Amino acid sequence: MTGQQDMNAKDLRRGLSSEAVELPEGERPTLKTIAFMAGLGVTTVSRALKDAPEIGRATKNRVQLIAKQIGYRPNRAGVRLRTGKTNVISLVLNAQSEIMGLTSNMVYGISEILSQTPYHLTVTPYSAENDPMQPIRYIVETGSADGIIMSRTEPDDARVRYLTEHGIPFATHGRTEMGIEHPFHDFDNEAFAYKSARSLLIKGRKKIAMMAGPTSAVTYHRHLERGFSRAIEEGGAQAILVPDIDVDTSLGRIRDRTEEIMSGQNRPDGIVCCSGSAAIALVAGIEAAGLKIGRDVDLVSKQSSDVLKWFRPEIIVFNEDVRHAGRELARAVLRRIEGVDARELQSLSYPDE
Repeated sequence: MTGQQDMNAKDLRRGLSSEAVELPEGERPTLKTIAFMAGLGVTTVSRALKDAPEIGRATKNRVQLIAKQIGYRPNRAGVRLRTGKTNVISLVLNAQSEIMGLTSNMVYGISEILSQTPYHLTVTPYSAENDPMQPIRYIVETGSADGIIMSRTEPDDARVRYLTEHGIPFATHGRTEMGIEHPFHDFDNEAFAYKSARSLLIKGRKKIAMMAGPTSAVTYHRHLERGFSRAIEEGGAQAILVPDIDVDTSLGRIRDRTEEIMSGQNRPDGIVCCSGSAAIALVAGIEAAGLKIGRDVDLVSKQSSDVLKWFRPEIIVFNEDVRHAGRELARAVLRRIEGVDARELQSLSYPDE
């Protein structure tokens, strides 16, 4: 840095406060605004903001400091015209997703990673009554995102096939069983179900039920069944069916049906649940039947927040770090956009009691 450049940088820092500079009302800061304030050409400013190697460090510092002070943000429409990119990642979620922290923690984790990049996050919800392909087709046909993160994967998932065929970068929260290599992050539900059933067996429980996802509709249900069945077989216990309800059932219906089941003759003395909110409804039904958690029946549940131990300390809890999942999925889709092989972008997290 020359003496003159150093003086200019110091003068600039003295002239700008730590707070954003106010522009005339309604005026959006642009590259021209920065160029005028820095005494540089628009092209130089643009390259400096992109950290171009041919631009000197002193100039980059000046430009980046001004941009920060005036609250400059790249015009996304302009970026799309120049590069073909939207700088948007879309998170496609079922509107009935787990209410106890899954969505908020997922968004938080993704945002932590995207905050260090030019990318922005949009959330695209869909209801269980709608075709899950609808939001995917819309995003692809309108070109409204550079990458997609989605959940509730199925063993043979039409969304995964469609995005793969169209060459759209994506990552899934969950795995498939269709022979297509794609980026994913998943929780090891097979290990969770196995460890959960084992913990009930250790407590002497012999009639064990499990509340899982919709039968065979989602891949994680298969993983839960494998782990649960293996533990039950090894422990010589009896698997008790819980008909008519699963974690997608309304909480009121879970509570009422549980009361009926726990008031019957062949009630379970141990239950594995893969949803924190469903676990609370189960407890309400168990207690409505006059039974006590930890005495008459033991309950093991997965949770994505710390609510259950405060709600009923007797519940055996395994934690799923959904915020970590969000971070892993964001990294995976960003690296996929960069062209990294899908097989390098697959990860698992494990149950932590």
